[in-house]
Amino acid sequence: MPDEKKLIVCIEDEPEMIDLVKLILRRAGFDFVGAVGGREGLEAVRRFRPDLVLLDLMMPDVDGWDVYRQMKSEQELSSIPVIVITAKAQSIDRVLGLHIARVDDYITKPFGPQELLTSVDNILSAQD
Repeated sequence: MPDEKKLIVCIEDEPEMIDLVKLILRRAGFDFVGAVGGREGLEAVRRFRPDLVLLDLMMPDVDGWDVYRQMKSEQELSSIPVIVITAKAQSIDRVLGLHIARVDDYITKPFGPQELLTSVDNILSAQD
């Protein structure tokens, strides 16, 4: 069914950021699940099997790279695309994310709503 809403899980340690991303994505017609921290985020990904994961890197319980590695090591989760959303804005961090770890996209905070939506649309349309 082509009209089926896409589900996005946002894993972030700041509830305000989850609320902001939820507002942007729900207005654009996406289903959304927010998870506070890496541990809760991995549980949400395993439970919901989303179409896309938005992943913060710097989280106190389980950091984003650990979440990403865990996802990629589990066969049922390994094909779920991941967009990193982080305050780590140095170009070396971006290179590590996109070219070494091979995340699907890398967005630095602060970002605008259109930047997020463009990235999400690009990744999801590539999956269809």
